[in-house]
Amino acid sequence: MASPDPADPSDVPRSPGSTGGYRPAPAPRRLPDLHALELLVAVAQTGSLGRAAARLGISQPTASSRMRTLEKRLGLPLLQRATTGSQLTAAGVLVTDWANRVLEQADVLAEGIAALKSQLQGDLRIAASLTLAEQLLPGWLMAMRTHYPRVHVGLRVTNSQLVIQALRHGEVELGFIEGPWTPTDLQSLPVARDRLVVVTAPDHPWTRRRRPVSGAELAATQLLLREAGSGTRETLERALRPWHGPSVPLLELGSTAPLRSAAAGGAAPAVLSDLAVSEDLAAGRLVEVPVEAGLDLTRVLRAVWPLEAELPEAAKHLLWIAQGGPGR
Repeated sequence: MASPDPADPSDVPRSPGSTGGYRPAPAPRRLPDLHALELLVAVAQTGSLGRAAARLGISQPTASSRMRTLEKRLGLPLLQRATTGSQLTAAGVLVTDWANRVLEQADVLAEGIAALKSQLQGDLRIAASLTLAEQLLPGWLMAMRTHYPRVHVGLRVTNSQLVIQALRHGEVELGFIEGPWTPTDLQSLPVARDRLVVVTAPDHPWTRRRRPVSGAELAATQLLLREAGSGTRETLERALRPWHGPSVPLLELGSTAPLRSAAAGGAAPAVLSDLAVSEDLAAGRLVEVPVEAGLDLTRVLRAVWPLEAELPEAAKHLLWIAQGGPGR
């Protein structure tokens, strides 16, 4: 059988519904570049191609080239250029309005893809202050694994200030802090209560006191303390502010274990979380020293995350457990 002649019009595909004759398929649309649309919107907002370029972090020659390419692709004049700035043409006003809608939908698309990618990867990034990371989070995470066994949790252990910084920089999705305050740019949820306790070695003179330690005494004493920026340190500083304390610490460290050891060895009293020293107190390695009633060393432990952020489902489940769900 002879092969059909490719030049024979009878062998050329016709558009659906055609009754005869050749009609070429419509040419594909040349869609504008999103970066060019962002530039156009920025020009409309700033009134200048140069200022728009600076806002987007590109050079003015690049901005000019990008705008010329957009006008050529659309076949429309979009800007009236002058030495005093750039104004939108009538067509430019319409295109800018449409561009805003396109860019909004592009943001939705990007956020959706990022969320889907995170879900498929099964990653949950958390940052937590030391007390929470050592005393509470291990149990919460083990309980969470029964419902989300494939989720990989990356836990960063640091002080409360650095937890907040990690959230602001998008390095983690969820944080846990123990300071006396919460930044206004973060959502927060109470997950536990804690108190600081003054502890010493069993043979320290403070263990033989007949009256509690006053705020003035505690503020004037060289103590074993957590580092500045930790929730423990900030809580103590808030409590001792009326007495301009605390004094310069005898020893200042970023972890609890060596402070507990130094206190048990008789170096000086330490002010630490009750959660962190409960085993030492039960075993008699440390002794709690009472403080006067007006000295408030309590604090609320909180989960924090960025405003308007949609937490992953695993993070929501973790918060539920932290607030008292099964497994806590």
